[in-house]
Amino acid sequence: MTDTYYEAGEPIADAQAPAGPVENRWTTRKFEAKLVNPANKRKKKIIVIGTGLAGGSAGATLGEAGYHVIQFCFQDSPRRAHSIAAQGGINAAKNYRNDGDSVHRLFYDTVKGGDFRSRESNVHRLAEISTQIIDQCVAQGVPFAREYGGLLDNRSFGGTQVSRTFYARGQTGQQLLLGAYQALMRQVDAGNVELHARHEMLDLIMEDGRARGVVVRDLINGEIKHYTADAVVLASGGYGNVFFLSTNAMGSNVTASWRAHKHGAYFANPCYTQIHPTCIPYSGEHQSKLTLMSESLRNDGRVWVPKKGKDERAPGDIPEDERDYYLERIYPSFGNLVPRDIASRAAKNVCDEGRGVGPGGQGVYLDFADAIARLGRKAVEAKYGNLFEMYERITGENPYEVPMRIYPAVHYTMGGLWVDYDLQSNIPGLFVVGEANFSDHGANRLGASALMQGLADGYFVLPTGLGDYLARHTGLDEVSETAIAEAEERVSSQVEKLLSIDGTRTVDSFHRELGHIMWEYCGMERSDEGLRKALELIPALRKEFWENVKVTGKGEELNKELEKAGRVADFLELGELMVIDALHRTESCGGHFRAESQDEDGEAKRDDEHFSYVAAWEWGGGETKPVLHKEALEFEYVHPTQRSYK
Repeated sequence: MTDTYYEAGEPIADAQAPAGPVENRWTTRKFEAKLVNPANKRKKKIIVIGTGLAGGSAGATLGEAGYHVIQFCFQDSPRRAHSIAAQGGINAAKNYRNDGDSVHRLFYDTVKGGDFRSRESNVHRLAEISTQIIDQCVAQGVPFAREYGGLLDNRSFGGTQVSRTFYARGQTGQQLLLGAYQALMRQVDAGNVELHARHEMLDLIMEDGRARGVVVRDLINGEIKHYTADAVVLASGGYGNVFFLSTNAMGSNVTASWRAHKHGAYFANPCYTQIHPTCIPYSGEHQSKLTLMSESLRNDGRVWVPKKGKDERAPGDIPEDERDYYLERIYPSFGNLVPRDIASRAAKNVCDEGRGVGPGGQGVYLDFADAIARLGRKAVEAKYGNLFEMYERITGENPYEVPMRIYPAVHYTMGGLWVDYDLQSNIPGLFVVGEANFSDHGANRLGASALMQGLADGYFVLPTGLGDYLARHTGLDEVSETAIAEAEERVSSQVEKLLSIDGTRTVDSFHRELGHIMWEYCGMERSDEGLRKALELIPALRKEFWENVKVTGKGEELNKELEKAGRVADFLELGELMVIDALHRTESCGGHFRAESQDEDGEAKRDDEHFSYVAAWEWGGGETKPVLHKEALEFEYVHPTQRSYK
């Protein structure tokens, strides 16, 4: 029985989303929210953790509004936030192509793409704001691609039949981040934002049940410091690196969110992780991360494998009638542009059949021969040139001459800290934005929607909810020395403990083993047997970690091993919760595919009667079981149906 691993808690609900027609809810909430007058904003301090698209846009906007912002990132510059790695584009319902797009269609595609496991209110707001984001970024000077006549260009992404994705070649994340960075640095120069690079949040300061500050470690000299404020905003990204190998930057971690979780913040839908279908295949034990190739490549690239298994001929020697363009065959309406979860599982299936290509048969072809013949090489270079160059540098193969080889890999996490419509967690004063929260994508994120959510949260949504909170809590006392001292002691104790173990295994060895367990038993396909096996392996690995890890160096210095050790300690706890969440959800939906829950065609089989809810987990204290709180999902406008892209 799965309930041996957790306790059932009271149901929860989002009390902040207004009633009424879905298209009016965001306007209603903005009007009903209380305001902070400009003179009082200067007296309010807000801490922001993270400087990616969500954090950078939040800091810039709050600073522009007049608040005093104290902002942190563990990188040496906000420009190195992982948002810079996003390639393919950002969605917006502008309908520039006049191909039938609209706010309602983007809303519909997102709810459907998330396999009906997201909130309608949040998703409709995201679709509405999408149009404002593009205007904001153009005004900042973001160099989006343009058509011959000078209008902004669009391309398609998986899960849609319209062209709504704005892009800057394969560097969209970089260009959007530079726009947010410039806006943020303007506020730093104006004195409204106090920026601390190379600092990592290691604990949350709580007072009277509210989030009132953070404890950070200076990663250069090891000094442990505290900062207090009227509210705290987490914009610290996702937790995909629990798998060790992922497309995330190696420093990406769950620590800020997990330490908040340990203070009572609910962690929602942790098992919803996204496997991206177009990554460069794994090549050996020497690898420490995987490389993403943009989903935009599926606009013009055709995915195929040989029809016969164990076919070792060069791709150019395999004639057309011996190739299986399996996405086009199985899903004729969407073809190569099916959503990521569908494309990833299809690639796994053909490789499991023995028809995969490349070393170990863990790859499929992404072929641009037809596009080059149809458009010409120069046109393909203009759209994807930097991506092709990156692929050739990594693999030594020229994708203009031979097909790319791709395979699915961990990329994004739809789960995250639970938040209400205002983006506030169940801890008063703790707000969570971007990938760090769970709110918009359900069980599967559509391509080009991550940048959309990050900027929507930071530029447009957060200021309303945060302002309302500050206006309603004007008389907050100074944070007591006791609360500060307790938080600092928790951090110091863990640092000392990690340094004192002096075992025989490296931090990376534990992380790699955890990643193998997670990928094997909680990756693209999960089963009851495998998940139960993982729940035996992870606690044993965690026990060994705290008995046998070796962290070299000292705490009062630059110490990368100590940084990694703290992050892996959190991953070892998060990994267990992810498995428990996956085990309790006996349906298949989106990125969560249970082997026991599939139809006769091998497609995901949802169970709306029993699982149409957000699973919000409460920390059990380590020694006791986590507590499951359910938020029921209601669908008034996009009624759940079996997803079909055929």
